[in-house]
Amino acid sequence: MSVTVTEEPAAMLAFEKNPLKLPLPKVEKPVETLWQRIKWESMIVLTVSPVIGLYGLFFVPLQTKTLWWSIFLYWFSIIGSTAGSHRLYSHRSFKASTPLQIFLLLGGTCGVQGSAFWWAREHRAHHRYTDSDLDPHSGKEGFWWTHAGWILFRRDIQAGPTDVSDLKRNKLVMFQHRHYFTLFPLLAYVMPAAVAGIFWNDWSGGICYAAMLRLTIVQHSIMCINSLAHTFGDAPFDDKHTPRNHFFTAIVTAGEGYHNFHHQFPVDYRNGIKWYQYDPTKWFIYLSARLGLSTQLQTFPQNEISKGELTMSLRKLKEKQEDIQWPARPDKLPLVNWETFQREAKKNSLILINGYIHDASEFESKHPGGRAIIRAKVGKDATAAFGGGVYEHSNAAHNLLAMMRVAVLEGGVEHVKYVTPAERLRIIEHYKDEEASH
Repeated sequence: MSVTVTEEPAAMLAFEKNPLKLPLPKVEKPVETLWQRIKWESMIVLTVSPVIGLYGLFFVPLQTKTLWWSIFLYWFSIIGSTAGSHRLYSHRSFKASTPLQIFLLLGGTCGVQGSAFWWAREHRAHHRYTDSDLDPHSGKEGFWWTHAGWILFRRDIQAGPTDVSDLKRNKLVMFQHRHYFTLFPLLAYVMPAAVAGIFWNDWSGGICYAAMLRLTIVQHSIMCINSLAHTFGDAPFDDKHTPRNHFFTAIVTAGEGYHNFHHQFPVDYRNGIKWYQYDPTKWFIYLSARLGLSTQLQTFPQNEISKGELTMSLRKLKEKQEDIQWPARPDKLPLVNWETFQREAKKNSLILINGYIHDASEFESKHPGGRAIIRAKVGKDATAAFGGGVYEHSNAAHNLLAMMRVAVLEGGVEHVKYVTPAERLRIIEHYKDEEASH
């Protein structure tokens, strides 16, 4: 089923939502068949490589030198994408010297990730329009779409507009972008096979392992940033959108698995902010700075990071709080005078504490000091005795007592303003209270 989008309303909508006058998203003509939606260049790369790689895995012996060469190329390709296309060019998390930029651009090309310009443009749109129709790989479209579908099939609507003027001014980025389709066959296929073939006569291993199987692993690792990282894990900073933190995702994506943090603080050159969190891309960038190859490593203020964590912690506590039964508020209890209190106390074990009248009938037999302690205070004001005059009761005692409230003594609680220990720390959503008051 195709989605028909008329050009004029789409342009008007984009203009209304585009006060910065960024380039408007192109509206493609509706595609009628699945066959016409296929991006054949991507389909070939993502199907031929694993087929040849798996063939080699079963029929081509793996030499030790080829194994180490493949591992080097894996990291070369991964870092080119995570540190280069992602943290440097998409988010400007640090500034890289010319040698480092060349290294990262070559690495990203070796991994066949598309040009850094294309990668960063799509990724900026992903952050600006996360989980919306203008997100090129919205997490709401499901795991398959975010992992590979958006790469293999065209959509009826392109990704939303983003500002890429800085990338257009970068000569190295634009050179790679213009010559990408010449560079990637040389770096991804020819070079891995040629090095293994020329230096230790392993042409078959170079093709199957260093080129094809290595490339397959690299591509699916990077693709997991959009799929796994938006599906599995927790949200310690914000759960408004799909990004999640997960250790396993960090393993397969060279540190990009702490995605909930990343979407909240995208300018930060780190994904794993704790010393023990697996983030080799962060370590690479940090080491490059120590070697003088990069500068101005960006970090988000720790105060704001802590605020985000606290917000989510309070939200979880708020959810737990909703399952707890709380004492009745004064305005929900009947207001009685002293005479009424005295009369009713002859029928039940009513005790006055902090302006509230409590029915301790069911608690008499459970009191640690025995029933006589309760009976001695029936029909009386036991505020002083309960508050420390006889015994300094625990928080649990104060909280439990509050659940026995049955009335308010006229002229009592209005002046005492007593709040239980649990209620002092009760989480209140102020904006809801303000809305209710209006």
